Amino acid sequence: MTHHEGNGKYLMITRIFDASRERVWQYWTETDRFKCWWGPKDFFTPFAKMDLRVGGKLVNCMHAPDGKDYWGTGTYKEISMPNRIVYTDSFADELGNVVPASYYGLGADIPPEMEVAVSFEDISGKTRMTLEHFGMPEGEMLEQTKAGWNQSFDKLAECLR
Repeated sequence: MTHHEGNGKYLMITRIFDASRERVWQYWTETDRFKCWWGPKDFFTPFAKMDLRVGGKLVNCMHAPDGKDYWGTGTYKEISMPNRIVYTDSFADELGNVVPASYYGLGADIPPEMEVAVSFEDISGKTRMTLEHFGMPEGEMLEQTKAGWNQSFDKLAECLR
């Protein structure tokens, strides 16, 4: 089950996973499990580091099919285990320093910092996960981001099997 809302600056995706809330939480918060699913179809994640505490930093790398690496970083703003995670979302260089999207040849309309909020709800042993991505530019980037998240969540469903 998937639900989307996107009116430009905001994207919401809801998925139901056939796994406990605690298990889905682990795939968001434990490095090796996170690397199993992070990134769209045909991408893989060779590196991820998480300092899971408010004010802690996360850094990851998505490796594209064309061989290009895309680094991202953020800072945890809220952690309520196993219910909710909120973090900033920025493009980064390989050292984890924030860089503009143009560093990767992407549009100048992408803000240097966005925000992601993920909530996890137990539904009779399954998990309803709702992702909210704030600060997205309207148009093609919003659509690409929606597709990328959904492809990542398809991979998450496979990892949870």
